[in-house]
Amino acid sequence: MSAKKVTYAEAMAEVETILQRLRSGEISVDELSNDVARATRLIAECRKILSRTEAEVERLINPESKDETSDSSNS
Repeated sequence: MSAKKVTYAEAMAEVETILQRLRSGEISVDELSNDVARATRLIAECRKILSRTEAEVERLINPESKDETSDSSNS
């Protein structure tokens, strides 16, 4: 895999391409293992991106929840 970070959209597009190739029978037995491994890595990266995004959105929506916990420990 290259050193360039893939975006969520890029990863999902590549996974979709791999799935299309699998469904259509375009992938040879020789390519199958590599493509499935690549799709697995891309899906894992998508999960990481989603988790980071979810945490960031939660922090933005509820900034006081972090402040409240630190305020209560100072009381």
